[in-house]
Amino acid sequence: MKPIRFRAVVLAAGLGRRLRPLTDWMPKPLLPVAGKPVALHTLDALVEAGCEAAAINLHHLGDPIRRRLGDAYQGMPLTYSEEPELLGTLGALYPLRDFVAGAERVVVINGDSLCRWPIVRLLKHHSKSGAQATFLVSQRADPKSFAPVGVDRAGRLVSFRSAQQAQGVHPRVFAGAHVLSAELLQGLGPGSADLISELYSPLLVRGGHLHTSSTRRRWHDLGTPRRYLAAARDWARGMGPARCFRRSWLAPGAEVEKGASVSRSVVERDARVGRGAVIERSLILPGGRVGEGCHVRDSIVGFETELPTGTVVDRRVVTPERADMHPREVDSVVGGLVYSPMEIAGSG
Repeated sequence: MKPIRFRAVVLAAGLGRRLRPLTDWMPKPLLPVAGKPVALHTLDALVEAGCEAAAINLHHLGDPIRRRLGDAYQGMPLTYSEEPELLGTLGALYPLRDFVAGAERVVVINGDSLCRWPIVRLLKHHSKSGAQATFLVSQRADPKSFAPVGVDRAGRLVSFRSAQQAQGVHPRVFAGAHVLSAELLQGLGPGSADLISELYSPLLVRGGHLHTSSTRRRWHDLGTPRRYLAAARDWARGMGPARCFRRSWLAPGAEVEKGASVSRSVVERDARVGRGAVIERSLILPGGRVGEGCHVRDSIVGFETELPTGTVVDRRVVTPERADMHPREVDSVVGGLVYSPMEIAGSG
């Protein structure tokens, strides 16, 4: 069988508002998961699947992304599309019209999703079904936690963003990746536009053929601090049966002093956990310093954050105070550190 030529677009221009304050320090595509930026996990999957080139749209903190990713990744050329104003998921494709026109298929992936992407399977499913577009849907994610899509028994996608499904139609969670033929994007115009409301929904109304490919691979939406923490912990456990999962993950260069306890947590590079500290179900980001005798549970210790000796942190995102940042009423500022509740840290 002749290999399918495809190119990819990684949507990475979002402001990351729901992930603040973390995204005030680092753009969402560069947030680390098991020692590697989120964007590189996606690019790894694209390279493995044989993608001939990938494009990344940029807006918030775009320069650090360019510097980190470069002009190519493992031999795969990278193209960047700068958006002075956010263009939406469909509008982002217009500046890339020449890029996508050179491919038989176009894979579009949300930059804030994390998965061991089954891209080859998605492409094969798309070709076999003859659909105009094929969506990856998760069999693991809870439809009640997201705006689900409706899928019939044959795997056809029949509705968007609706929890009310007709008989024989099942709610599924869109897992952030879909493939379409380049011809479907012909006629795009400039300006802000949304893929669902302005391309796919009208296509369904006209009787268009949209299909789905299901996966049981672990998938995470990284849209909020709590979801990011869950993804980082889950990803760091590794693959294989549950009995083989790691309980914690320490990056090369991370330091845990004698007498400290790290349980079901992730400690990223250049982070240090002091003597007698207890870390439970938490994430210590690069450069984080947890002082002696601290107790951190269900929390994220941010970039270059230094927790004083004996500090207790419970369900908080902790970041250093900066002159250009403005804590909200729900935040606590103590000793030059901002403590944001995990439940609403990303709101606003």
